[in-house]
Formats: sequence, structure tokens, C-alpha cells
Amino acid sequence: MSDSLFDLSGRVALVTGASRGLGQTFARALARAGADLILTARDAADLAPFAAEMEATGRRVLALPLDVRDHGSIQKMVTRAVADFGKIDVLVNNAGCNVRKPALDVTWDDWNLVLDTNLRGTFFVAQAVARHMIARRYGRIINIGSVTCVAGYAGLAPYGASRGGVKQLTMSLADDWGPHGITVNCLAPGWFKTAQNAVLYENQEWVDYLCDRIPLKRPGSPTDLEGAVVFLASDASAYVTAQTLLIDGGISGGATRALPRRS
Repeated sequence: MSDSLFDLSGRVALVTGASRGLGQTFARALARAGADLILTARDAADLAPFAAEMEATGRRVLALPLDVRDHGSIQKMVTRAVADFGKIDVLVNNAGCNVRKPALDVTWDDWNLVLDTNLRGTFFVAQAVARHMIARRYGRIINIGSVTCVAGYAGLAPYGASRGGVKQLTMSLADDWGPHGITVNCLAPGWFKTAQNAVLYENQEWVDYLCDRIPLKRPGSPTDLEGAVVFLASDASAYVTAQTLLIDGGISGGATRALPRRS
């Protein structure tokens, strides 16, 4: 197998929600594989330190503002990105949010915030980028989901609904745009410590409970996602589309230990 299958030299990758957390993990991995970067956040100024870090690696970098809940903002961002780079080869649809509450406490506005960001935003960013990919008959779209694409957790009703929707959306878009040379896949991390869920990891009892349910016995670390995002962005995955790739240490498998033997 040739290493060139994973080489992203000459490719342009757009990563939304890149001001912190896993968005930066994805961007770093793509840059190391050779891709130039378009980075977005609601406030482009928040991207300045990370953009400088990526430029220091020799990659060309463009930082742009993007509010995925605003259709006009999406259109403006994509227009500017294509004007500056001439193309977008890879989209990592990462921007997202969460409201963690018992189901009875979720408000109308909570629901709209999470679904508008995680599901509607994902669709309309993909749509805007795909218009340009279709014209070139090439593209890699990676929608970021989570283990909640396939499993339900208390306190995460809007989030789980949004991520389950992303999984279904991914399959539909893959069918829509496959004839145009575009693959669409969902990269679904399991339990990774991020700014959104850091408070949970302050409870050691909860961490121990979590690790007991994960066959690999630990939460994920950022490096666990690097190979997966490069794979889905590269020619190595040319015949992979409509798939949800779970990077979760096996927790979505269900059972974590053998049942005791009967005497």
C-alpha cells in the first residue's frame, strides 16, 4: 500500500468550530498530512493563535467567521473561502454545541439551539460547500457526530437527537452526491474530554464508571482521532461513503465483561 493514499498535499480542508477542542485536533492532523486550512469560528479573532500555529508548520491558513445558525453567514464564509483558495477539497463539519439537562428541564430555546447548530447547521454548511465540490466532481465531507449517533444517554435528549440526525443526514447526502465524486461520512467520537463535558471528568467516580464500560478501559485522547480524520479525508477512503465510523474504545458494542458462569 502506498503512503500517497494518505497524502493531502495540495488539498484544501475546511474545518468548522476550530477555535478549540476536537476541531483543532482535526485541523492539526490534516495539516500534518499536507492540507492547507480554512478555519472557522463565530469570532475569527479567537482563531488567531491557532492559525499562527498552523502557519508555522508551512501550511497556508485562512481564518474566517462563521455562525452556522445564520444562513447568510454560511454563504459569505464559503464564498470568501473559494475566492481565496479556489476550491474546497475536504469539509470537516465540526461546529456544535450541547445543553446538558434532564429531559423535563429542556426548554424550547434549548432544543432549538442544539438542533439548529448541530443538525441544521451541518446540513447547510455541507450544502454550500457541495455546490463547489460538484462543479469539480471531487469532495470529501466528514460530518462530526458522536457515540450518541447510536446510543441514548440521560440528560442528552436534544444532543442525541441532533447527532442521530447527523448519522441519517450523512447517509442521505452520500446517496445524493456520490454520483458527483463526493463521499460523505460521519466520524463519531466516543467519550473524549472537551470543553463541553470537562465538568464530568471532575467526578472520579463517574470516570471510573465510564472506563469500566469501555472495553479499552480509558476515555479517548485527541491522537485517537487523527488517523480516522486523515483516512476519511484522503484517497485511502475513495470507496467509503455513507458510513459512521465510531472511535469510541468499543463502548457502543454494549457488553464490557463476560457474564458469570453458572455453577
